Amino acid sequence: RMEGFGCYALPTGTEYRGSLWDGMFHGPGELLLPGGGGYRALWVRGVPTQGKFTFADGLEYDEEKWHYCDGYDRRFYTEICSGFKPPAIPQLKNLDPPKIIPEGCYDCGDGFYNPKTRVVVDYKHKFLRNADNDEHEWILRTCRKAWDITTEHKPKP
Repeated sequence: RMEGFGCYALPTGTEYRGSLWDGMFHGPGELLLPGGGGYRALWVRGVPTQGKFTFADGLEYDEEKWHYCDGYDRRFYTEICSGFKPPAIPQLKNLDPPKIIPEGCYDCGDGFYNPKTRVVVDYKHKFLRNADNDEHEWILRTCRKAWDITTEHKPKP
């Protein structure tokens, strides 16, 4: 079985780098996510005992002192770090400029969602997962969508 320091690639694209013992994550190690970010933890026989999640943009999750998008402060992390844009220039998501959403699809945070096929693909259009009914409803209710109808500027007569 695997022991010592090593790297282990999971089929999902997630990679573990750290200590292994008897084929399990054991000791300090980090899960690196394919879209960026990761989870650094102290592992005991495959179970994390203490750890910290860091998003792709560098924002660290802190369960006790979490004030990001909590209902009182709705700024994106990039706005907290860099400030607001000038008036009349909206920032619709943390990534600026945002990805262009394919027609008829939604941006669900980790990729694009096609409600007709119920498939989520990453931003490079590689398959991530099939959405269940709960995720489907949540995406339709809350996520940014590509425009269905284009609007044209019509000058006043």
